[in-house]
Amino acid sequence: MNSPTPDDAPTTASVTPSAIATVTTPVTAGLLRGALDVERTAHGLLPHRLPARARRQIPDDNLAQAEAQPSGVRLAFRTRATRVELDALPTRWAYRGAPAPQDGSYDLLVDGVLAGRSVVPGGRVRTVDLADGSVEVREGATGTAVFDGLPAREKDVEIWLPHNEITELIALRTDAPVEPARERGRRVWLHHGSSISHGSNATHPTEIWPALAAAAGGVELVNLGFGGSAMLDPFTARAVRDTPADLISVKVGINIVNADAMRLRAFAPALHGFLDTVREGHPDTPLLVVSPILCPVQEDTPGPLMPDFADGSVRFKATGDPAEVPAGRLTLTVIREVLARIVEERAAEDGNLHLLDGLALFGEEDEAELPLPDGIHPSTAGHRRIAENFARLAFGPRAPFAG
Repeated sequence: MNSPTPDDAPTTASVTPSAIATVTTPVTAGLLRGALDVERTAHGLLPHRLPARARRQIPDDNLAQAEAQPSGVRLAFRTRATRVELDALPTRWAYRGAPAPQDGSYDLLVDGVLAGRSVVPGGRVRTVDLADGSVEVREGATGTAVFDGLPAREKDVEIWLPHNEITELIALRTDAPVEPARERGRRVWLHHGSSISHGSNATHPTEIWPALAAAAGGVELVNLGFGGSAMLDPFTARAVRDTPADLISVKVGINIVNADAMRLRAFAPALHGFLDTVREGHPDTPLLVVSPILCPVQEDTPGPLMPDFADGSVRFKATGDPAEVPAGRLTLTVIREVLARIVEERAAEDGNLHLLDGLALFGEEDEAELPLPDGIHPSTAGHRRIAENFARLAFGPRAPFAG
């Protein structure tokens, strides 16, 4: 997948279904890539990024929402169609007092190259009041993403679903028959991480850094980046363990600091346990542990992290006391030290275990050039910078994921 830069990317302005599309194809699990499970709802097919067993153990709505947002999930098929329509019901999240969310982007690739973008207006909106935790739900209608003017030849088509809203898939219509995409023999890269890996602040689903890095590395992506929820959860470790993959990366630490979820005493054994579980299913698979990228507000200040809407935009601030770090409170500086030590110790007996310093992906010089808009998440340009660095350090010659 070699997507053009955002300035060169074509767009699809129309969102009106047309009678031209005559072939209706049911959306089934066989058309999806990047999902670990699917659920039949009253409206259609809902992709999930955690299996049912794991979902039954989810402790909060935040992770339930995040895993159901199809970051990295795409429909993949082969067709001669010049027009493609996808009916869907989106569910978007809004926060009282914050700007309204934009419609999520559906990115269509032809033979790996971006060929169109569309949106599905309307849908369901869940508005959260952060002051008291209450949620107001506004129901909405289904809509259609439309892509027209595609080349009239046999081609592989992918539709990358919005990474930042839940998407129930209803029907796929085309002006020529559709068949499942052919296997391309690519290696499967399974990545687990936080909201940055999920795609926070990136504008389009093919512009989140894991998607860009997968394109550069020529691999098939399974993205288990969950906003606010890279917590070393055992059920997530089991999902990684049980998912076929040729390459695995685990980017952890920042959510644990953000939420003030652990102290030093609990973090190190939890990391060992997570890696032990992954190794049960993937004893020899290249496994890359990635420490957090730069986040100035949390480098030396513990969590919890709190949102701040004071100037009308969303920013975050750390509220912990740095004086409590010697007693076991965690910061990103401490997390990186622990990750480095544990990976070094385990690598003595595990030659396929590697460490990637997150500051090499996005450090002080990167942040000075591409400031984090809300204090913790990179911009779309920041995602591209992280992807470029990851591709070089992970997929490059003599790197852990080198072909």
